[in-house]
Amino acid sequence: MPSKHRYHSTAFKLEVVQSYLNGEGGIDAVARKHQISSCLVQIWTDKYRRGELTEDMERKERIKEYEVKIAALERKIGQLTMEVDFLKKYHEDLRKKDGKPSIVSGPGAAPSRKGAAS
Repeated sequence: MPSKHRYHSTAFKLEVVQSYLNGEGGIDAVARKHQISSCLVQIWTDKYRRGELTEDMERKERIKEYEVKIAALERKIGQLTMEVDFLKKYHEDLRKKDGKPSIVSGPGAAPSRKGAAS
């Protein structure tokens, strides 16, 4: 399912903020001109004034997102590795038993004890 949110580059955000700060119109006019919400203009302007709207900040945010994704993938790799190891060991254990296992019937039946009634 596609995301409902659009991605805006830092360059675009800076362009919008500069339009507003240079007096090219009020927040609503600048928002309409760039076809975005006036709330975004306000948020981006506030971030710009706090020094949080820079190319460097965007890179740092992207790096954090990548680190989270990498950690999730590493956890998944660990889980899958454990599953593969378990299945390999299970397969080895089946092969060590008498009789060859079958996909349909599983391992062969154990032989009866001597003297057991049929």
